[in-house]
Amino acid sequence: MLNLLPSIFVLGLAALAAWLLARDRPSPVNRTAERFAAARMFFIAVVVQALHFTEETLTRFNEQLPALFGMPSISFEGFVVFNLGWLVVWIVSIPVLRSGRPFAFFAAWFLAIAGMANGVIHPLLAMAKGGYFPGLFTSPISGLSSMWLWHKLRKATQPTS
Repeated sequence: MLNLLPSIFVLGLAALAAWLLARDRPSPVNRTAERFAAARMFFIAVVVQALHFTEETLTRFNEQLPALFGMPSISFEGFVVFNLGWLVVWIVSIPVLRSGRPFAFFAAWFLAIAGMANGVIHPLLAMAKGGYFPGLFTSPISGLSSMWLWHKLRKATQPTS
């Protein structure tokens, strides 16, 4: 269980921030075009995240991250199930985002935050290791697509007063 702490901490903060954004930034009825644009960018960001997950899987991120902290590996099956579960949530949320449902915005905000974190954390992990770290090659693409998703989500929503 301790081997999951770094991931739980980072993803927990991302989930909390996504929940607050989904709660405090609803999408007004008149922002249909902006929601559709956000849904298109959400799709692109999900595809990029699927590629990122593929790189992490092929290069054994589930072993390398805990090892960096002197912890035992995360089970391969658990790692795959967790990531595939999120991919399913994001894929299901893409069309729902168009209707402005808060759950879909939570999922999209979560991907935007987690993807931007990927764009920063993976290069830092590579520097800490002194070489390639699993997920490094796709992390900048994840970071950039997630920044663009963030931008589209902000246009599709507005803060509550």
